[in-house]
Amino acid sequence: PTTSMSWCQVCALFILAVNFLSSVQGELRYVTCGSVLKLQNTEHSVRLHSHDIKYGSGSGQQSVTGTDQMDDNNSHWVLKAKRGGSCPRGEPVACGSTVRLEHLTTRKNLHSHHFVSPLSNNQEISAFGDSGEGDTGDNWTVVCSSDFWERGATVRLKHVDTDMWLCASGQTYGRPIGGQMEICGLGHPASSCYWKSAEGVYLREGDATLALRATAHTSHSHQEL
Repeated sequence: PTTSMSWCQVCALFILAVNFLSSVQGELRYVTCGSVLKLQNTEHSVRLHSHDIKYGSGSGQQSVTGTDQMDDNNSHWVLKAKRGGSCPRGEPVACGSTVRLEHLTTRKNLHSHHFVSPLSNNQEISAFGDSGEGDTGDNWTVVCSSDFWERGATVRLKHVDTDMWLCASGQTYGRPIGGQMEICGLGHPASSCYWKSAEGVYLREGDATLALRATAHTSHSHQEL
């Protein structure tokens, strides 16, 4: 009998650990490198979400949406260094620094580029790459008002390549993802472009307990919006 685990199985166990530790973890002041977190839009109260469903227009890449389901397991993102950079686990993320956000379950990075978003005709936001590796379109600058990104404080994320801001459009999709909100890029930091860290596991400096990096691969079914 085989003892190997698929990426889906590993990820499911990891999400259980995240949910448990999120409920028992002592408060840390800052968002830190290597942490697994959810990002909540402060105007629309949706959490940044992705899934293995492709856009039917634009880039055709994996879609990124907003969900109002607090316990949704497809809303976890791993905070890591910019492409080619360094971000030691447990180190507080400085305001003004550049980071990437890797979607935990599909291992694609939060991404943008010069494609039009499906509903509002702003800039498309997608999830891109393989096993956490993409390109410079995955880099985002953390814009906040203190020295470091504080947990629960509002921040904005500015796309490095295109100077667009990560926002929620307020418009919602129909099938197959009815009720989920469009996430898009705007050229100005509107009120819908503010986010705060929500549920998650925030690593302390030197804490490698949750540094789970699986190399297993699994196939996913593909759908289109």
